[in-house]
Amino acid sequence: MKQKDFRKLGCAECSTACDLGFDFTMAFQPIINCQTKTVFAQEALVRGVNQEGAFHVFKNVNDTNRYRFDQSCRVKAIKLAAELGVHEKSFLSINFLPNAVYKPELCIRTTLNAAEEYKFPKEKIIFEFTENEQITDSTHLESIIQHYQQQGFLTATDDFGSGFNGLNQLADLKTDITKIDMALIKNIDQDKKRQIIVRNLVNLFHELDMMVVVEGVETKAEYHTLRDMGIHLFQGYYFAKPSFESLAEINWD
Repeated sequence: MKQKDFRKLGCAECSTACDLGFDFTMAFQPIINCQTKTVFAQEALVRGVNQEGAFHVFKNVNDTNRYRFDQSCRVKAIKLAAELGVHEKSFLSINFLPNAVYKPELCIRTTLNAAEEYKFPKEKIIFEFTENEQITDSTHLESIIQHYQQQGFLTATDDFGSGFNGLNQLADLKTDITKIDMALIKNIDQDKKRQIIVRNLVNLFHELDMMVVVEGVETKAEYHTLRDMGIHLFQGYYFAKPSFESLAEINWD
């Protein structure tokens, strides 16, 4: 990618998709704290403007526009979350593409500008990276996470247990939060092996001083099994599905 593709982008430009040739918006799915019956965070999830799923949007992303798309996602998420008052009660969680960040100290400027412009406190923003994107330079990813933390953002590892790097990555990186992938959660109430794996993962993360979020909880039995392991932060259809450009009603049962 040529250097000119990394030009400074303004918030207004990013909020209109940076001339990507396609537009998109966000849905929000809550991460709940079952102890306090509060919303810990709202995760911004990419959607098409006619409520199409993320796949519809991502099929338009390529090596040429990946950086501009990543910047637009951040600005759109912050702008819409500010309009919905997310920062008044919870964090905003934004997914980022590590392979789109060429220099963290430069690439974060648009995010900082958007937070200032839309009056969204930067300390209320979490940046998630997914293990499903193969990382070819773990040192570069480590520098991104460290820089974001130095700027006052929280960081999270998404989809732990389903990706490319697993425990090797865990040994090198120190995110504030780890989200356990739904592949380990499905039918956990009926699966002793999954219960043993998740229970030990939770103990490991706590020893590493990381917060734990469980993703993909879809049934009451799964929820109760995980809650009994001492887990407090949950996300999944059992509590609320992603809500298009709005905040969902939550099942607190």
